Amino acid sequence: MATILNLNGNTPNIPEDCFIAPSATIVGEVLMGNECSIWFNAVIRGDVNSIKIGRCVNIQDNVVVHCTYKKYSTTIGNHVSIGHNAIIHGCKIHDNVLIGMGSVVMDGCIVESNSIIAAGSVLTQGTFVAEGSVFAGIPAKKIKDINPELSKNEINRIAKNYILYSSWYEK
Repeated sequence: MATILNLNGNTPNIPEDCFIAPSATIVGEVLMGNECSIWFNAVIRGDVNSIKIGRCVNIQDNVVVHCTYKKYSTTIGNHVSIGHNAIIHGCKIHDNVLIGMGSVVMDGCIVESNSIIAAGSVLTQGTFVAEGSVFAGIPAKKIKDINPELSKNEINRIAKNYILYSSWYEK
C-alpha cells in the first residue's frame, strides 16, 4: 500500500479515480486532479510548500516532486507526463507538457503548454520555456519549435496511454 502521510495538518487530496502505486509516497499539502497516476517509487513531498497537480497527469517511476520552503511551490497542469527518474522542484509546468526521463526542472522554472523537455535535460533555476518549444541539454536550451498540433497530439497520446496503463491495476 502507498505511503500517504498527513503532515502539519495537511492531508494529500487524492481523487478516488487516481492510481497510486503501492510503493509511491505522497506527503502533506498535495492537491491532485482526476485520472492521475503516481507510479512505483515516486515521491511527492508537499512538506515545505504546496504541490498542485492537474488532471490526467502521470508521474512515472522514481520521480521526485518537491518544492522550496516559503519560496517556490510546485504546480503541474493537465495532461502532463513526467518520465521515469525526473526531478520536479519548485516550478510551474503548464498543460500538455512532456518531461523526458531523467530530466531536472529546478526552482522558478516555467514550462509553458505544448512543450517538450528532452530526456536527461537540466532546466536550471528560473529557466523559461515558451509554448511549443523543445528544450534539451545540460543546461537545457531551446533546440527548436514544434508544430503545436503535433506536440499536443503526442503529449495527449502519452497521457491517455498512462490512463489506460493505470486501469490495469486495482484502484
